[in-house]
Amino acid sequence: MRSALTDEFWRGYRRAAGLHHDDYDVVAFGDSPGMATGLAELVVAGIKRATAGLVRQFGPGEPPPVTGGYVVLLDGADRPRAIWRTTEVRVGPLNSVDERFAWDEGEGDRTRDWWLSAHRRFFERRAAAEGFQMHDEIETMFERFQIVWPPEIADNGQLLDGAVRK
Repeated sequence: MRSALTDEFWRGYRRAAGLHHDDYDVVAFGDSPGMATGLAELVVAGIKRATAGLVRQFGPGEPPPVTGGYVVLLDGADRPRAIWRTTEVRVGPLNSVDERFAWDEGEGDRTRDWWLSAHRRFFERRAAAEGFQMHDEIETMFERFQIVWPPEIADNGQLLDGAVRK
């Protein structure tokens, strides 16, 4: 999903942070342009700082998140909105989500009950489309992140661990 736009967005961050690599992934949240834009807006607003996906979705076409990895976030029109750096990755059953993670994901009323209900529905759509059995014990990748770019929305004024924006 890299494009001239994502490359340009990344280069701006890379220059500002003094990085010398192009190791980043590209992600759009959800399963529709409207959902991707709505969830990207939660990130830009400083509300959403976590995400979850089924372990089975990761592979050659979509690498799993890694602590310290970078991600360019797209909205529903494939425009880069933010770059995050992954701060934590945990694999566990879907129903192992806790209140803190549900809050950090920033969706709905931010409770565990709301989170489970919404994610069951979302993953059930994927299961129906891809022909697998959805259940509460399905392996899930829980990821937390901090925003590092653009500077006006970066968390704690950080561009990179230890590098403070000017």
